[in-house]
Amino acid sequence: MAADAAGTMEIRGALARLRRTTGLPVAFGGLVEPGRQRMRISEFSGAAGLALRGLAVTSGNGLGGKAVALARPCAVTDYSLSRQISHEYDAAVAEEGLRSVLAIPVIVRRRVRGVLYGALRTAQPLGDRTLTAAVQAARDVEQALVVGDEARELLSAARPPDAGPGAGTGADREQVREAHTALRALAPRIADPVLRAELLAVCGLLTPKASRGQAERPAVLAPRELDVLACVAAGATNAAAAERLGLRPETVKGYLRSAMRRLGAATRGEAVVAARRAGLLP
Repeated sequence: MAADAAGTMEIRGALARLRRTTGLPVAFGGLVEPGRQRMRISEFSGAAGLALRGLAVTSGNGLGGKAVALARPCAVTDYSLSRQISHEYDAAVAEEGLRSVLAIPVIVRRRVRGVLYGALRTAQPLGDRTLTAAVQAARDVEQALVVGDEARELLSAARPPDAGPGAGTGADREQVREAHTALRALAPRIADPVLRAELLAVCGLLTPKASRGQAERPAVLAPRELDVLACVAAGATNAAAAERLGLRPETVKGYLRSAMRRLGAATRGEAVVAARRAGLLP
């Protein structure tokens, strides 16, 4: 799935959460167009009509454009009468019947990537609790976009054009192992199933084929067992592996013990060696 499609999916989910946590009847938003100083409203939850659909909001114009330009949340109690914003989009806002509106920028690596709006059809102040919940919805989108960006960067870095997983110097092999560990740790955090499957497929490409003896009786590890073992192979302690994978240290211990049992290993080091022989780790 392309980055913009994945971002749109995250915006869509955030709008549903925004309405649920704030009680606002209408939520909408969209992504900033790459290389342009404007965002396009593409996603809606609770909207009654089509007046705002596809509306291109230029940076600095209207409430959303102000949020893009300032890179901070903005709100008005009565959109059409507010002196805090310009009024290029009054007709579309009025057709949807919106009065009190907030706009929260989605900021990734100091760049505004999108805007979430929430709105009432009555003119009344939007309290701090509503604003806080809306900001949290935007933060969720930011985190998801950061993870997606990291995943694509790792995918690009993990595909050397002229060498296979077994080629190159010892430093090359260590780099492949580090990429494999990072990809395995990141994959469970990816909401996009297509991107997650692509990450795991690349992990498979980074691992060598099992040796002949191992191929006759291939070892099978559960995904989380392999995630933990990949961290251990990179030198991580149980506590460090737990932090990296978002697990409890006790849970990491359980997965590690299970992996050792499946591999017939008595120690952590033996488990890593056995996994590499089985073609499970690079």
